[in-house]
Amino acid sequence: MVVLALVALGVGIVVGRGFDRADEQVLQPPPTITVATPKVTELSNSIDAMRRGAALNMEPESLPLARVENSDIKRGRAYPMQPPTIPHAIDSYQVDQNSNRCMLCHGQANAQNFQAPPVSVTHYMDRDGQVLAEISARRYFCVQCHVVQTDAPTLVDNSFLGADDILVPTAAPAE
Repeated sequence: MVVLALVALGVGIVVGRGFDRADEQVLQPPPTITVATPKVTELSNSIDAMRRGAALNMEPESLPLARVENSDIKRGRAYPMQPPTIPHAIDSYQVDQNSNRCMLCHGQANAQNFQAPPVSVTHYMDRDGQVLAEISARRYFCVQCHVVQTDAPTLVDNSFLGADDILVPTAAPAE
């Protein structure tokens, strides 16, 4: 180890002697740059709209849990390609890597027996569009996209208009 250190030191000295002082570059300090800094404002106990009027340093009162609408009636969709909502309770449904309780009723094989809407055929396709015998791993966990319908009040006003509301049919020209 000591021998290697001495050899490395000797190589460094020999290599170092091969350069003149004239070859060295003189490092100059970088130019000074001024940057505009934003005005600092003090935080206040302001109100956040999503906190229902509670100050930021206060804990708002919890809202009651919304009840699941267990009516088995499909809701309309707010926009094209929106995943349908789940019109029944799923509290005790097992959906994990070992089992998917939703597919007992909504799988292609059993949907008619349970009078449940079958999952779309796209749920049986892989990313390359190949049709699979079982549901695709990408679509296996239903609650990634589908949510249970509840009677929860709207917390924020929504002025969304669907395509049917925006597009007004033009009247046929009178003859």
